[in-house]
Order: sequence, then C-alpha cells, then structure tokens
Amino acid sequence: MTENFVSGKLKLKGVKDGKVKKKKKKKSVAQKNALTDKLKSEENKGECVEEDRDEQKAPAPRISKTKAEIAFMKAQQKSEGEKILKKAQTSHKERVEQFNEHLDNLIEHFDIPKVSWTK
Repeated sequence: MTENFVSGKLKLKGVKDGKVKKKKKKKSVAQKNALTDKLKSEENKGECVEEDRDEQKAPAPRISKTKAEIAFMKAQQKSEGEKILKKAQTSHKERVEQFNEHLDNLIEHFDIPKVSWTK
C-alpha cells in the first residue's frame, strides 16, 4: 500500500517565503490632523503662544452638583469631623485599655491575646 504524503514544514496558503507579515495600522483622520497641526505650530511658535493665552482665559465647563449630592457631601464632612474629634479626645493608652476591657467581657470563644501598651 502506498501512501501519498508530503514531508517537511507546513506552509500557509498565500504566504511567500514562510514569513507572515503584519498589517500596518491605518492612521485615523484625527491623528493626521493632529500631526499636521503640530507641524504648523512648530513653524508658527509666536502665534501659538497667543492662542494658548486665549484658551487659558476661557473658563472650563462646570459640572454642577445636585442638592442631594451637596447635602451628602456636607453630612460626610460633618461625620468625619466628629470621628476625628472623638479619636483626638482619647490617648493611645486609653484606647488600649478600653480594648482590653472589651476583650475581658468577651467569652472565651472569641479570645484574643491582650494588647499591652508597655512591653
């Protein structure tokens, strides 16, 4: 029985010399315009400076917040201020003692070694 088969490397259809060429990416119209603008701006540096000043003078569009968002932000700031004041009133030593008292009140199932402020 004779079998017909081809030995050697596999070849891709439509590819010459066994090399696959990558397709080049096409530049969009916006990129081309940006490149031409950049070249023009390099030629006319003096004019560009005046245009930049005009652009800086124009105010940026402002995104306004709703009443609910403003009230939420105020409430958050108020609660953060209260938390900071509460933490500032107790020293580290007092906080450690309070934590140890809390651990004493827990049952053994949740037993955690006590924290000591002195070693």
